Amino acid sequence: MSSAEEFDVIVVGGGPGGSTLAALVAKQGHSVLVLEKEHFPRYQIGESLLPSTIHGVCRLTGAADALAKAGFPLKKGGTFRWGANPEPWTFSFAVSPQMAGPTSTAYQVERSKFDKILLDNARERGARVQEGCSVLDLLEDGDRVTGVRYTDDQGAERRATAKYVVDASGNKSRLHDKVGGKREYSEFFRNLALFGYFTGGKRLPEPTRYNILCVAFESGWFWYIPLSDSLTSVGAVVRRDMAEKVQGDPETALNDLIAECPMIADFLSPAERVTTGQYGEIRVRKDYSYHQTEFWRPGLVLIGDAACFVDPVFSSGVHLATYSALLAARSINSVLGGVLDEETALREFEARYRREYGVFYEFLVSFYQTHQAEGSYFWAAKQLTQSARPELEAFVELVGGVSSGEAALGDAETLMKRLEQQSAEFGSAVGATGGDGGGWVPMMNSPVVRDAMVEGSKVQLQAMLGEDAEEEPPLFEGGLVPSADGLLWRKST
Repeated sequence: MSSAEEFDVIVVGGGPGGSTLAALVAKQGHSVLVLEKEHFPRYQIGESLLPSTIHGVCRLTGAADALAKAGFPLKKGGTFRWGANPEPWTFSFAVSPQMAGPTSTAYQVERSKFDKILLDNARERGARVQEGCSVLDLLEDGDRVTGVRYTDDQGAERRATAKYVVDASGNKSRLHDKVGGKREYSEFFRNLALFGYFTGGKRLPEPTRYNILCVAFESGWFWYIPLSDSLTSVGAVVRRDMAEKVQGDPETALNDLIAECPMIADFLSPAERVTTGQYGEIRVRKDYSYHQTEFWRPGLVLIGDAACFVDPVFSSGVHLATYSALLAARSINSVLGGVLDEETALREFEARYRREYGVFYEFLVSFYQTHQAEGSYFWAAKQLTQSARPELEAFVELVGGVSSGEAALGDAETLMKRLEQQSAEFGSAVGATGGDGGGWVPMMNSPVVRDAMVEGSKVQLQAMLGEDAEEEPPLFEGGLVPSADGLLWRKST
């Protein structure tokens, strides 16, 4: 085995989280090694994005211009057949005054292309990227992680040392448990997804042609994501205890679920399923929401799905990955630059990331609560009852202590009442939203919607305005604020 190379930061995983962190740390002049087990481009699920990733984080990393040239379909929001309203309703990103104009859009992306653009950008910012490398284990010195053992693309075992190792290797991470604590799974969001790709499917009318379409039906819900004028990602989400619906022949199972959902069946009536290439397989994935009880230890930081994952109905996956990468990069840059001590910097990262996860979790509970289908086991099981109390208590511990700073999250009873109130407010907003795509404003009457958009809006504003942006107040009492360039933390003045 050759002697270990030395770096400031080693990033395990070259997806959106890993490439974002690598770019932001390398921009500060620190040495970064990215170890990615596959060779890009490679297939990945999660094609629908939020504006804060494109106009906020990717502008800070320098990848925004390359993404704009890639020709991805422009997504203005989401269209849903969901809730008590029998007609589809549309949610637009433009409901937020902070995301008005050209920044009130995102992209629908083929992840193989999108992820490669971000990884290539990390290279351009100065990170060394090595593909075809599998990390075997961590190197440790006492309580501190000091590097990794890995095999290179020729199968030779190597070592590399660093001041920080960042695990960005996703939900199948083999390192997440090395941080300490455990991975706790949600009982509320334990779903299975069965999905494939189709050509020739119908499109929504303008101006919502490239919106994500989500349609609730008796057994769960469908996503319908236009990746181009002809290619569409289509998936059905069902509860784990309805697993028989996704077992057996995948083609038959998917067709049977499509037949249960008239709107999706209609949209796919002229379509053909893709049967070759990276999109030719019908896949099954566990969409189990979870969080790790620890996000960091000395020398090791978890970001993205390695740390936590929440139900994908609101396209939050890439947002949480890139947002957590931004938070972690600020903390690591601050420590490496001698601006802050490790405990202060990484405590800010973890608190903010847990809070953002909690905001989306609450949003999704409220979102699921708006759908009324008493005869459906899937939807009946999504209603908050006494049986959900243990999970609520765990959730309070997750977002109510170090992370949220909100007194309202003090106990499970208070949280349950607040979730019920938020669900009612959200349901009223949905009811007031016009089916023609023009009644977007009522959505902002729901606090749970505003909360889900606020942090992303702040990142976008800072990316656009830079030093001209007003200083944010600390998110937590005595907490930190971003530097003018968005790459570090500093103490509030």
